Amino acid sequence: MAIHSVALGDAADTTISVPRRYAWVVFALTFGLLISDYMSRQVLNAVFPLLKGEWALTDAQLGLLSGIVAVMVGLLTFPLSLMADRWGRVRSLTLMAMLWSLATLGCALAQNFPEMFVARFFVGVGEAAYGSVGIAVVISVFPAHMRATLTGAFMAGGMFGSVLGMGLGGVLAAHLGWRWAFAGMALFGLLLALVYPLVVSEKRIAPVAAAESSRQRGGRSLRSLFGSRSVISAYVGSGLQLFVAASVMVWFPSYLNRYYHLATDKAGMISAIIVLVGGSGMVLCGILCDRLGRASPPRKIVLAIAFCAISCVLLSLAFRLAPGALQLSLVALGMLVAAGTSGPSGAMVANLTHPLVHGTAFATLTLANNLLGLAPGPLLTGVMADALGLDRAFQLMPLISVLAALVFLYALRHYHGDMHRLRSEMDGMEEGKRCQA
Repeated sequence: MAIHSVALGDAADTTISVPRRYAWVVFALTFGLLISDYMSRQVLNAVFPLLKGEWALTDAQLGLLSGIVAVMVGLLTFPLSLMADRWGRVRSLTLMAMLWSLATLGCALAQNFPEMFVARFFVGVGEAAYGSVGIAVVISVFPAHMRATLTGAFMAGGMFGSVLGMGLGGVLAAHLGWRWAFAGMALFGLLLALVYPLVVSEKRIAPVAAAESSRQRGGRSLRSLFGSRSVISAYVGSGLQLFVAASVMVWFPSYLNRYYHLATDKAGMISAIIVLVGGSGMVLCGILCDRLGRASPPRKIVLAIAFCAISCVLLSLAFRLAPGALQLSLVALGMLVAAGTSGPSGAMVANLTHPLVHGTAFATLTLANNLLGLAPGPLLTGVMADALGLDRAFQLMPLISVLAALVFLYALRHYHGDMHRLRSEMDGMEEGKRCQA
């Protein structure tokens, strides 16, 4: 039977292994719960008009119902990921999924705005650390040379889940009512949450981590989160590049409405296709990085720099063209690589931090992505649009990719030395453990 080694760094070999089939089962279940995460989060958007009409809600109240989830994710991602690394990732993921699914069911049962707000609050608490802890579980059962692929695919799952949540939620709401839109997402999540711990075992995916003492978990391994210039650069470069991707995803429907004079439904449909292209690009760019970087891990960073440069050129050129088929084609090509740095960034973070704190490391990456990209990108693009026009803002916004490329170039200069230093520290920890035994 073929097996996957659970590697501690790129191209490193260890004695820990899991069956190939089991590794893919772990991926499928963890990815499925990620889809459920974003379906439960985004289904609300599909029923905005129905809630507004039934409860006479203001747009501000609808925005608050959506925004409270993002607020809780931002506040709790890091502390909950740290707790999951210490308490057990499988148990933590199961509880998270149960919480957000039950809270989504609570949305279906809500009778007024305050009850819906409380339910959405707990949706945010449940979803806060799932992405970071989930990817830590996934990379623990696959070899290190697949980390860019796995990270890219996992992050793309958020885009796919968002589109599914809004699409299926709209269908359920149209045929059965808005309460069944929430209930359908909740039942899907609860089913997976019940199956997950029956199939995924903490001891099978992390036998070494399960045997470590709390002292070792909280010591030098935790310091690796910010222990090198390369890993800090990975956080910063990833966040800056997502500034560009997030800006296009949020503002492109408005761009189509203003400059193509499309109705909101058609603009939304074309924008959804662009989002799916971006998600597919995450997967494809991750696969490309792993294939070309298997013999030379730093080549993944070179490709991240290339993705930044290509997206900058394509999007800058696209938004200088007149509206039309050529512009849309170039935007799609630009978005195909715009978020392609997600895979190599995740691989760098996994390689440059201790396996015992991978959940917390990916929480740090998620926090950087939000603080540097997903939050300020749409906001600053909107500010520029108010001052210069949305077309001019879209012409300037891709230049952020140049800064992201320079950050990745800085990481490339220090990557070898930082990797060697981490492995020396890990070897020292293992030696000390043997001496104590």
